[in-house]
Amino acid sequence: MVRDALEGARDPLAELLRRHWDTAVFLATRVLGSADLARDAAQEAAIAAMTDLDRLRCPDRFGAWFCGIALNVSRRWLRQLRSEMPGVLPEQVSTALGPAEAAEIADLAARVRTAIAALPDGQRDAVMLFYLRGLSHHEVACELDISVGAVKARLHQGRAGLAPRLARLIEIPEVPTVSTNDAVQWADVSVSEIRRGAQGDNQGKHVMILQESGGDRRLPIWIGPAEATALALALESDETPRPFTHKLAVSLVQAAGSQVSEVRITRLLEQVFYASVVVHGPAGAAEVDARPSDAVNLALAAGAPIRVDSEMFSVAVSDDESRKLESYPVATAEIVAEARQRRRELMGGPERT
Repeated sequence: MVRDALEGARDPLAELLRRHWDTAVFLATRVLGSADLARDAAQEAAIAAMTDLDRLRCPDRFGAWFCGIALNVSRRWLRQLRSEMPGVLPEQVSTALGPAEAAEIADLAARVRTAIAALPDGQRDAVMLFYLRGLSHHEVACELDISVGAVKARLHQGRAGLAPRLARLIEIPEVPTVSTNDAVQWADVSVSEIRRGAQGDNQGKHVMILQESGGDRRLPIWIGPAEATALALALESDETPRPFTHKLAVSLVQAAGSQVSEVRITRLLEQVFYASVVVHGPAGAAEVDARPSDAVNLALAAGAPIRVDSEMFSVAVSDDESRKLESYPVATAEIVAEARQRRRELMGGPERT
């Protein structure tokens, strides 16, 4: 399958990624402590695997290689998260199961298998092969000697039959987050400055300050050094010889006949900010999940408005933390000067534009 993928076939590579996807997500979750972030990390690892497949020396080691990429992406993201959050992330809680948890999971698994066993024969076989044995639609079709369409139909019917039996076994916890529904009051903001920690544990760490347009409220968000440099260059209207990633992304969106219409800072969950980029194109509007630092950089590159859920001004940072952040020196101009100096050194002579 790896050899076929190297020759340009898409289906074998997709199948390989499907087979090892759950393992990669599980490992990424152990590092990041978040299933949502883990799936995003696995997606980035899948892209890396597709583009660097020719670097795989042993084709029969694809699974370990792909999972290793997912782990490396997760560790890099964890370092990035630490730079974007006040303080250091706490140590991850051990995920080892105790006797009570193991017994509860075993009981739940037995109930699920009992519910599956009660399905009609065709639906039961399809569900067992696809969900429990991890076969693809095509492999299930071959195993049962039916078409892929029939497999999908049986799986759909099987899920419908399982839903009422399994619904009472599932408890969905309520997670307190800042609301992102239609009732949200959005406040227009702009990037007023970049500050940098001067001493202590936060030395060298960067804070993006979002200022409410026509108001006094400010929202500080910790960001990474690369994103801070890009923001500082945009704020100082510095022209680089070649476009940065965010300008490239905007150009690609425009080349596809779409445009970045606005950026939203949507919620704060466990000290992590979440954002989205609203893109309008030929097919209508679409909302894309993004980190705040990347989303704001895109907004500056596209000239799009930046909006924040008004509630976050009061829940994001305490008064004491806000005063502490305000004591950090403004570093926008200093960051730009450092970037220009690095550029001159890389170019080996006077700066060119």
